[in-house]
Amino acid sequence: MPLALYALTAGAFGIGVTKFVIMGLLIEVGNDLAVSISAAGMLISGYALGVVVGAPFMTALTSGWPRKTTLIALMLVFTFGNLACALAPGYWPLMVARVLTAFAHGTFFGVGSVVATSLVAADKRASAIAIMFTGLTVANILGVPLGTWLGQTYGWRSTFWAVTLVGLLAMAVIALFVPRDPAENKEPGDWRSDLAMLSRPQVLLGLLTTVLSWVGVFAAFTYIAPMLTEIAGFPEAAVSPILLVFGAGLIAGNLAGGKLADRRLVPALLGSLLLLALVLAGMTVAMHDRVAAVVFVALLGAAGFATVPPLQLWVLDKATGAGQALASSLNIAAFNLGNAAGALLGGLVIDHGPGLGAIPLVAAVAPLISFGVAVLGIRLERNAALAAPATACH
Repeated sequence: MPLALYALTAGAFGIGVTKFVIMGLLIEVGNDLAVSISAAGMLISGYALGVVVGAPFMTALTSGWPRKTTLIALMLVFTFGNLACALAPGYWPLMVARVLTAFAHGTFFGVGSVVATSLVAADKRASAIAIMFTGLTVANILGVPLGTWLGQTYGWRSTFWAVTLVGLLAMAVIALFVPRDPAENKEPGDWRSDLAMLSRPQVLLGLLTTVLSWVGVFAAFTYIAPMLTEIAGFPEAAVSPILLVFGAGLIAGNLAGGKLADRRLVPALLGSLLLLALVLAGMTVAMHDRVAAVVFVALLGAAGFATVPPLQLWVLDKATGAGQALASSLNIAAFNLGNAAGALLGGLVIDHGPGLGAIPLVAAVAPLISFGVAVLGIRLERNAALAAPATACH
């Protein structure tokens, strides 16, 4: 794999740390800014909303730009946003800075996916996407614990200063290693023609597949700590080491999903969705045994991220030509929309449903529905391919 791909991975790492590290600093942020823990938690929701809104906006804004220039500009937004977080004088300036930082997220991964697939042979595209997304998984395993320790030891602002430095370094390696494409985007971009991509049912069904699959992942993952302590009976001190196991599963599943999608995309897509549903359903029982609980936490990470390369490549393939970068960015927004909806679903199961122990079983329904949506999209594509020769004959 070319060095340029690992430059994209470095950017993904920085963005991943920014997105997730706030989860470990809610108490410090709340105490320092004199807000409740729940109000501090809204900084997570604000970031997710920024990704959903920022992905189409930033992709349209940079339409027609050379992709290398776009990636550098997005890392500049990311770096400036983290600097603003470090200097934020109060809660609402911090919220605005978090949303601003999130604007870079969707388009970076969206355009980055397009660039990653252009750097390798056709039969390595999903693996290239997986390697770029490895930056996100490593951020969970190493960056978030380190950032949390840094914030707890030297104050939460020190974490954002550190991520600002990561942003500068990522911008430098992207500028150094990502090649310019002299053939790309010679004409000014037209966001209206890009939006025409959304008229393709296969693209819309692909985006819906992504949302639904990650509703299942985050319905369970959001409440993994209370499930481990209240159902499996682990002490609170055991949660962090178990989450390292989850992170190892993320990396393994992500890379495996990329390899399988390179070989046969459709079976990899459908198989990973079914595997996710099975793992979630199995967690319902596994959480009552400590050893099984740890095993299934790892499997949740592996099954969840095994869906990422095939989902991203599927949407990219359905939006070939005009609008490909927009479709890719919207799929990143779809992942984040699934995150938010999954957390909401899990909360509803706790407050108004059968309770904490039933979350994995309820969550398993989402990837099953996602599987059905994917099958519908595949059938529509095959019917369109069969109809095309008949139309040509007439």
